[in-house]
Amino acid sequence: MYFKGITLFLGLTLLLSSCSKEKDQVFPETKIASQLKSTTTESFETGSKTAYAAAAVTLSTGSWNFDDALIGNLSTDRKNGSQSARIRNTGKLTMLFDKTSGAGTVTVKHAIFSSDGSSAWELWMSVNSGSSWTKVGSTVNTTSTSLVSQAFTVNQSGSVRFEIRKTAGGTNRINIDDLSVSDYGSDSGSGSGSVPGDNDNMLMGNPSNATSNVVNANNYLMVKTQYCLSYSNSKHTPNWTSWHVTTTDLGSAARQDDFRPDATLPAGWYQNVASEFSGSGFDRGHMCPSADRTSTVANNSATFLMTNMIPQSPNNNQITWANLENYTRTLVNAGNEVYIISGPNGQGGTGSNGYATTVGNGVVVPSQTWKIVVVISNGNGDLSRVTSSTRVIAVLMPNNQTVNSQAWGYYRVSVDQLESLTGYDFLSNISTSIQNVIEAKVDNGPTS
Repeated sequence: MYFKGITLFLGLTLLLSSCSKEKDQVFPETKIASQLKSTTTESFETGSKTAYAAAAVTLSTGSWNFDDALIGNLSTDRKNGSQSARIRNTGKLTMLFDKTSGAGTVTVKHAIFSSDGSSAWELWMSVNSGSSWTKVGSTVNTTSTSLVSQAFTVNQSGSVRFEIRKTAGGTNRINIDDLSVSDYGSDSGSGSGSVPGDNDNMLMGNPSNATSNVVNANNYLMVKTQYCLSYSNSKHTPNWTSWHVTTTDLGSAARQDDFRPDATLPAGWYQNVASEFSGSGFDRGHMCPSADRTSTVANNSATFLMTNMIPQSPNNNQITWANLENYTRTLVNAGNEVYIISGPNGQGGTGSNGYATTVGNGVVVPSQTWKIVVVISNGNGDLSRVTSSTRVIAVLMPNNQTVNSQAWGYYRVSVDQLESLTGYDFLSNISTSIQNVIEAKVDNGPTS
């Protein structure tokens, strides 16, 4: 639990310069402290800022820039204690200091101010002292008049700072309180410590305890807005990809077909190119499908990064695998939301040109493809709504050209079988007693 008013920065003063990209303004040197606690919490109880005009404000954790934002202490401000941050329009709260012990999970409490309407906001992260920023997780909708928690899985080592950006809702105001950041490595997102919030692409767990440390080159965590994945730099493919689908992800954006290298891979790592599989007899097989991300052009385009691809036999990719993807979307359109994890296994498959172990520049061809689909009805508190009767679909398919001789339902297995095969710990954020039941079952539900 996070407690109001905990003192989180102790003693040590470092001098840093921070640059605000939006205003090209160099801020004063600011204090940060040695990170001797496993969690850093900003409660907004110290400091004062009564106007919305952009300015720096000193809080318990250090100096922040409030742009179109202030410290609210009215009876209509939603807060724990006497104060919280209040943001309007497209305002921002920006850390002007680095947290040097990295970040595991970020948790933010939020609510609508007074009787205002709903708004949306995003968490952004910088690992270069504010020179550039990367969005963390999904956009959050604020609809509640009481503070609710939203958690983000970060798993970023080294120095890091964060920014909260209000992105929608116009003049509607939101309150932000109790922003907590656990140290990198203090929780794994895999069943111990804090877990992500509703709709997070990795809510069900981190199957291989992937981290975003470049030393972990064959189990490298990549967190994107549209999906999360563990990447293998030796295989040049994902080990697994994890994502969430609800009706808001399914829209009218066209298929972009803009296959391209993933420039967010660490410097010096080989980046698969769009033509990597050309002439090989294997498809560029999406793990997170294009059709699961049609809400916007940007979301659809993100699925065409080559880090989201494996060499997949055409009859696997275009027929049997595709039929399961289509069926999963019918479940979503029928009033459910789904959490999906998929990936390759083994080496050596058969495409339209015959058997191969690698294609292109050493991209490993898997011998099998697997997928797990957790199905729950639409609602809130997703993790708590997974029960021993929740439908879980798990499949294991051969990566060859005869796979389509059977319907996708023929390839159903238990999650336990996939764990034995891969060595991963799936659905690890679910209670062990429920895992024991749902992971042992082989789905026998409808297939169309």
